Amino acid sequence: MPQRFANFREFYPYYLGEHADRRCRQLHVVGTWLVIASAALALLLRNPWWLLGAPLCGYGCAWFGHYVFEKNRPATFSHPFYSLAGDWVMFAQVLRGKVPL
Repeated sequence: MPQRFANFREFYPYYLGEHADRRCRQLHVVGTWLVIASAALALLLRNPWWLLGAPLCGYGCAWFGHYVFEKNRPATFSHPFYSLAGDWVMFAQVLRGKVPL
């Protein structure tokens, strides 16, 4: 049975705990950069097909990190919206040096 959270503030510490392995966090960051690149290419080239790369790259990198390094099930399956928000918050915190890579 999935854990329940009243809000994102309660969820985020759990999310960080599910990303304890540095390699998993690194793959999340690579995946997020690839999402940004896919969206940018779609805009620059005016070709929406590049948008297909966004979820493939983002989730592909993240899920690989969970299954190979964390040995856990991605929170995407039990908390999809909080998990997506957690990806972006963690990405921003990595860029600011608040979450180590």
